[in-house]
Amino acid sequence: MKSIQNALKQLGIKSKVISSAEDLKIDSKTIFPGVGAAGDAMKELKARGFDKIIPKIKAPFLGICLGMQLLLDFSEENNTQCLGIINGIVRKFPETVKTPQMGWNKVMPNDDFFYFANSYYVDCKNPVATTNYGINFASIIKKKNFYGVQFHPEKSGEAGLKLLNNFCKSC
Repeated sequence: MKSIQNALKQLGIKSKVISSAEDLKIDSKTIFPGVGAAGDAMKELKARGFDKIIPKIKAPFLGICLGMQLLLDFSEENNTQCLGIINGIVRKFPETVKTPQMGWNKVMPNDDFFYFANSYYVDCKNPVATTNYGINFASIIKKKNFYGVQFHPEKSGEAGLKLLNNFCKSC
């Protein structure tokens, strides 16, 4: 979370960290980072009431890594029911690839490189962009005002800063 704040600060964009659903403004842009396991994260979202308010958000919303995965219907990680905003399933990478995927990987079709740190991937229809790590998977998804990226833009150098800047200033 601190790395996202630092990236936004570098871009001259003000941000505020919130910890309760009451503080979440459904009319303001939201960046939803995620680190950890799907089951624990969903329990925390439910305990704080975020599971009820996030689907109602009408302003641009960006889920990062686990934050993207939680936008889907279901995660194989801990057999977790997620927020159900975007149709799809979060699956564990096959045993034929080393997990977690840690490091730089290409996001197609634009061929920019971003930094990934994930053991699970998004399986959904019509991704905005894909990445190959033993299999092709969705690395950018979108539905209405909800966007998701599997990688960490805040750790992805110039390409990541450009993505964050575009989200904050263009959406």
